[in-house]
Amino acid sequence: MMKRLLTTIILAAILWTVMFSPWTAPHVNFWWMMTGSAVVLSCMATLFRPGWWRTVRLTPADILMGVGIAVALWGVFWVGDKLSQLMFDFARPQVDTIYSMKDGESPWLLTALMLFLIGPAEEIFWRGYVQQTLSERWNANIGFVVTTLIYALVHAGSFNFMLTMAALVAGAAWGLLYRLFPQRFAAIIISHALWDVAVFIWFPIM
Repeated sequence: MMKRLLTTIILAAILWTVMFSPWTAPHVNFWWMMTGSAVVLSCMATLFRPGWWRTVRLTPADILMGVGIAVALWGVFWVGDKLSQLMFDFARPQVDTIYSMKDGESPWLLTALMLFLIGPAEEIFWRGYVQQTLSERWNANIGFVVTTLIYALVHAGSFNFMLTMAALVAGAAWGLLYRLFPQRFAAIIISHALWDVAVFIWFPIM
């Protein structure tokens, strides 16, 4: 089980580095590679950990909770953006670099990809597979901490401090929620998908 997990984590690190590295990113279409990578990893998670969907119970409470989490996390990032601009001269240029990845792309297409593929697939892999497997291997707290750190580190190949910190904060939020409320996995999936679209398309933090 751990060999399979390590294989998928290494694959994720390679894919994320190719997508975000300043040496390789210009040669790939970020959005299609992100979509393909997330879907492939979520399929591997399903293959190696079949039946994860039995923990997903979509109820009106999950939908409301998912929306609430997405709104709260957007607020955290808005505050973080303003504070980082006061502390670091490089903060805004690095954030602008992240937003430039959507230039020339259809906002409707990106919305659909993030809502229905990228956001859900990332949660299935990172929380439903990686964090859950590590939690069973050690304990829930270690599983949460290690998964959060790995999720941040796979973004480090971008050499973008703001992106890596964003991954650390968002990963910690979703990971902690999964640690405390695993029965609310549907809400966490919804929050990830909605937050992605909100922060990139609907209400970008400028």
